[in-house]
Amino acid sequence: MPDALNALVDLLGLEPLEENLFRGRSQDLGLPQLFGGQVLGQALSAATHTVDAARRVHSLHGYFLRPGDASRPVVYQVDAVRDGASFTTRRVTAIQKGRPIFFCSASFHGEETSLAHQPRMPEVTAPEHVAGEADGVTRFPGHPIEFLPLEDAAEEGRPARKRLWFRLAGELPDDPALHRYLLAYSSDFNLLTTALVPHGITFGDPSLQIASLDHALWFHHDVKVNDWLLYDMDSPWAGGARALSRGSIYDRHGRLVASSAQEGLTRLRG
Repeated sequence: MPDALNALVDLLGLEPLEENLFRGRSQDLGLPQLFGGQVLGQALSAATHTVDAARRVHSLHGYFLRPGDASRPVVYQVDAVRDGASFTTRRVTAIQKGRPIFFCSASFHGEETSLAHQPRMPEVTAPEHVAGEADGVTRFPGHPIEFLPLEDAAEEGRPARKRLWFRLAGELPDDPALHRYLLAYSSDFNLLTTALVPHGITFGDPSLQIASLDHALWFHHDVKVNDWLLYDMDSPWAGGARALSRGSIYDRHGRLVASSAQEGLTRLRG
């Protein structure tokens, strides 16, 4: 694996401290607070380490309580709420400086065959063609995640929608749990800022105070995060200094592999 991807995998690995207690290092992405995707991925990693490997996470629901500090580690306390005949439930609290900064519930389920349906994936340009265009791939410096934006220009009156391809560039072990941690981590990028598109405001605008308040993620299938995934996002509502965004994540074959939703603070100051 390239160094950046290897570092991200290590970040989500966690250090066991005691039964149901883990510690994770933090990553500084140059944001005003700890990146929410890191806490999502690490919390899911902590929960998964307490669950039988035959069951895989199918849903994650969390609340961001306080801004995290990227210069300090995060401790994760797992509560084994229930181990049922079909489902396993865990509650995870992320702690810094003795106070919770995030908590979530995660549900795990074994494989079953039943009814199945999904919407058709939107018709978009293939990632290989987008990558060859002038704008090409965008990425954070020294970070393994790559984005191929399709339609995300902020302009007043435009629909509140973003579509982009993304992947974690490099080779990864064939470990379904690891790919789920990395998908949880990646799902926090771009989602909330979809609500800014129709207002002509971009992330980093000095008049904007923006932060995730909660995050929900449903895993529908195993996924390979080092192959291109389409993130189709929209924001149906904004008001009262908050905004709601939703996302559908498809693999390149058109299979819906995950769905997300997030409400966040979108406060205009001054």
